[in-house]
Amino acid sequence: MKSSEKIEAKRVFKSTTNALAEVREFVDELAARFGFGDKEVSEITLAVDEACTNVIKHAYKGKPDAEFEVRVLATGREFQIVVRDWGASFKPDEVPVPNIRDKYRKHKAGGLGIFLMKKLMDTVEYQDRDTSNEVRLVRYLRNEQKS
Repeated sequence: MKSSEKIEAKRVFKSTTNALAEVREFVDELAARFGFGDKEVSEITLAVDEACTNVIKHAYKGKPDAEFEVRVLATGREFQIVVRDWGASFKPDEVPVPNIRDKYRKHKAGGLGIFLMKKLMDTVEYQDRDTSNEVRLVRYLRNEQKS
């Protein structure tokens, strides 16, 4: 696919960790179709997986009957993913930057979602709307990528 072509897609998922495999497959396919190589596709998919895991664990506090949506809009060289939920909001600026060495040394899992998203994506933005929350993740197609 040429990067000048447009992709628009949206799917709704249940707020369970079982849905994460479906989310990864959805994003994986679209990112590859847009022109990203395997490494970039994996990075984008991991960032989206982290965003969705945060929704399931924190916004919905593990309630399996809730839903969230994942929208992909890709135009030009910009691949944008928006994860939207209707759960509890949070303030990303209040989340401290994790001490990776300390986590590794103490064998602590978790707490790296926002850190990973920011490392893997070009832009990460959070918006608390009146009735919903959105995390917007953007990755730019740099040069001709190999599929």
